[in-house]
Parts: sequence; C-alpha cells; structure tokens
Amino acid sequence: MRRIKQWTGLLALATWVSASALAVEGPALVVGQAVHGQVGGASRPVWQLPLQAGDLVRGKVDGDISLRLLDAQGRPLRLLIDGLDQPRDFLFVAEQTGDFAVRAEPLPTRPNTRFALRLEQVLAQAEQRRPAEPLRSPAMRALAQQLAAGASTEAFWKARAEAGTPMVEALPGQPGQRLVTFLWRGARDNVRVFGAPTGNHEALLRLGRSDVWYRSFEVPAASRLSYQMAPDVPASDDRRMILATTRRDPLNPHRFADASGDPWLSRSRLELPDAAPQPWVQRRADVPRGSVERKRLASTLLGNERDIYLYRPAGWRAGKADQALLVLFDAHAYTRQVPTPTMLDNLIADGLVPPTAAIIIANPSGASRERELPPNPLFARFMAEELMPWAAGQGLSAPAARTVVAGSSYGGLASAYLGLRHPELFGNVLSMSGSYWWPLSGGEPGWLTREYVKAPRQPLRFYLQSGLFEGPKIVDTNRHLRDVLLAKGYPVEQVEFPAGHDYLQWRGSLPCGLISLLGRGTQAVAQACVPQG
Repeated sequence: MRRIKQWTGLLALATWVSASALAVEGPALVVGQAVHGQVGGASRPVWQLPLQAGDLVRGKVDGDISLRLLDAQGRPLRLLIDGLDQPRDFLFVAEQTGDFAVRAEPLPTRPNTRFALRLEQVLAQAEQRRPAEPLRSPAMRALAQQLAAGASTEAFWKARAEAGTPMVEALPGQPGQRLVTFLWRGARDNVRVFGAPTGNHEALLRLGRSDVWYRSFEVPAASRLSYQMAPDVPASDDRRMILATTRRDPLNPHRFADASGDPWLSRSRLELPDAAPQPWVQRRADVPRGSVERKRLASTLLGNERDIYLYRPAGWRAGKADQALLVLFDAHAYTRQVPTPTMLDNLIADGLVPPTAAIIIANPSGASRERELPPNPLFARFMAEELMPWAAGQGLSAPAARTVVAGSSYGGLASAYLGLRHPELFGNVLSMSGSYWWPLSGGEPGWLTREYVKAPRQPLRFYLQSGLFEGPKIVDTNRHLRDVLLAKGYPVEQVEFPAGHDYLQWRGSLPCGLISLLGRGTQAVAQACVPQG
C-alpha cells in the first residue's frame, strides 16, 4: 500500500517530465482519480503514464471506446481494451522502464462517445509474490538430463518452433488419452496458463535455471480448448491479475478470437486429432448468405438500451410456415468468436434445420449482464413484453415449438429461466455450460433447479451441454438439472465434451443443439455432435 501511495504522488510530480519525453502531450494518469473525456472525429485524448519494468497496471473504462497503450514516441504498443467486446477492465505489466501513454479511441459505430477512465493500481514488481510448481512430463525429464550434461536449450526450442506448441505426446497403454505440455521461453518469475484444462490457471515450472517453463496435463484425445499464456503474473489473491500479462502462445500457429489481430487480446487454439469436427463454422462460397441487421432497442422496463442483431436467412418471409427462430444472448461473442449467421447459413443449406432466423441480444454493459441474465423477473418481462413483440414487428417470429432460446454460462441459465417463465414464447432451451450453481440472494446454490422441481411440467424441450474441464460447479449442477428434468418427464439431450468454459467449444455446441431441437440427425451429424472417447 505504501508503494501505491508513493506512486500516486510520483505520477503527479512526473507530469512535466513525461511532457518533455513523450512525443504526445497530455496530463498524467493518477492512481485513484477518474478522468473524463469524449472521443469522436479528431478527438483522441491521451494521458501519460511513467512506469518501471515489472510494474502491474490495472484500470477500468466506463463507456464504448477502445484504449491503446503507446510508447514514449507515441507509437502503438498494444490494445488494452477492444471497445467492440464486453470487458472494460484492463491489466498489463510494463516490460521495461520508461514513459508510456494511453490513448482513448472512438469506435466506428459510436461517434462522439463520452467515457470515464480510472487508473486503479500501479504495483511494483517487488511487492508481487511468486509461486512455483513441480515437474511431471517425461519429455521434460529427458531435456533436464540433456541440460545437466551441458547442452543448451537451442535445439529444443528450434524443434518446438517447427512442431508448434503445446507439445502433445502419446501415453503408453492409454489410446484415449494424451499428455499435453504447455511451454514458454524465458520469464523473470513465473508463467501461468489462462484456460488450462483444469480451469485453475495453472502455474508452469521453470526447468532448473534454463529458459524453459512447462506444465503437463493428461487429457482425453478428443480435447478442444482455447488458452492464453501469462508470463510474470503479479501474485495476488485476485485471480483477475492473470489478465495483466495474458497473450497468445507465440509458438502455436493456431489462433482463436483473433479479430483484432492483437496478440494480447486473441487466444491460441488446441484441438487434438480426435476432437469432434465443427463443420458449420467456416463460410462456404456456394451457400446462400442471410442478412444481418443491427438495431438499437430501448427498454422502458429496464431503463436502458442495447444493440440487437437480426439475422434473416436467404429467402426468409415473415409468417411463412415451417420456419424457426433462435433467440440468443451475448451478441459480443455470438456475432464474433461464434459466427452464428454463418453457421445458420450452413445448417439450413445442409437441410439439418428449417429456415431459422435469429435475434442476437447484446448486453448494455458488463454490469447489466450480471444483473439481467441470472434469473431476473424484470428481464423476463422485457423479453416477453418488449423484445419479442418488437421482433415480431420486424418480421421475426415463430411458434413456441419452433423457437429456441439459447446462451452460454449466465446465458444458459437465463435460457432455462425464460423457458420456465414463458413457455408460450420459448418452447426449446439450448444451454451451453449453464451456471446452474447460481443462488438467489445469497441462498443455497441451485435455485433454478429447485424451481423446476416445484413447477408443473411445461411444453419444453432441452439441450444441455457442459465441458469436462469446467469442474463440479458446472458439470455436477448441469447433471443435477438433467436428472430433475428427466424425472419431471421433459425431453432432454445432455452431452459433455472434453472442453472448458470456452467459446471455441460453444461454436460447435450451438449448431448441435439446434439440430437436436429443430432438425433431424444423420450419421455425419452424429460424428460432429456426439462426444468421442
């Protein structure tokens, strides 16, 4: 705390120093003091930020803008916040001592936006605790023997650059399992894996005094996951600190969520050979493309407004029989990381689902998502009394038996809640890694499952998916809900894949759920939608 207080004073005193050293002008950011501004046109406010190597920097933006880190010459270093995505917190670690700056930038879709920026913490490296982990991998033990004999790591890293990372090894006598070793070259203190198979952001171990950091996991041969590497994470009781240094794995050529191209915001992809295919993700040149229209919808009930994306498949005509409708949460992900319109184009072209339109609902903010998607009677009223009538006026509607409400995590929880509250509108629930552990007002976990126990059976069908790497908080509560629904007589398909809490998996689960609820399966579909191993 003393170091943070010293920084507050030093940042204020350093304003004149930074003004002379930086090629861009602007006031200094001060820890604990919010600054306000507006972007649009030529207005791109800049604040100066002198740092020491290893300093942890944490802050937050309130408003629809992007935020970029600059060097002393005003050149871009990295994108701290991509305003098109949901997160508005930023964390990073200074890689060297010097003068830096942060610049607010407008979004093409949000001109003249007002915002607030707050620098919450600058924590010196000396105050960051450091963990360690033991050795597991047989391959790494062999490398350790080579190093003990006087060899260098150059040949090892050359081989890894050619083969890519993580390192995947067969396990004798276990054809359905693989040993996956995550690797990082060179770090001062520690390396962690964000999104590792355990979901615990596991720490890597340094191999002796070499530049090799590693951690091995035994996983099913059908595993699929996305991840980031995080070198020199500031130690803290706050798990979010890992976000300060997360970035793509530089030796893994396979990327995911890479729309910005920024290595700190995109992820690396690991798909083992037995992972179920995802044949509907890529756009096909010979498939008719539907249209996507972005609208803005204000809610009187909720007192806010949000973007709504309306997808209409090719040939869609309002009121036509045998058409279906998908209502989907978290538009920031399901229009980007999960290309929902493209997948619907392909599913329809393959004859696996009827012509299906989509209403993809954005969150006004991260805070509103936390309030609205867990069971919320007012949000349910918004969906039933405002959104669905408005969408029908746009020509997007279908009978409840052909309407699917869908989402992941809190979105899966919201989908099951809306099915219970409004089965007259939503006759099909597609839940991916639903957060059924959620308690009401600090009560016992599993509130919604108990509501299904008490309520009479409704005309609903369910597709429940969860990932084996998500731990009991997700896996066990999804199984419990499945058992309750089956006992009540509901039609339920429940599947578990060797995956985590991950949009990379959900972009495969969404089309499989739609086929389960709206279409008819084939052998090819079974290969893509049934977990292997």
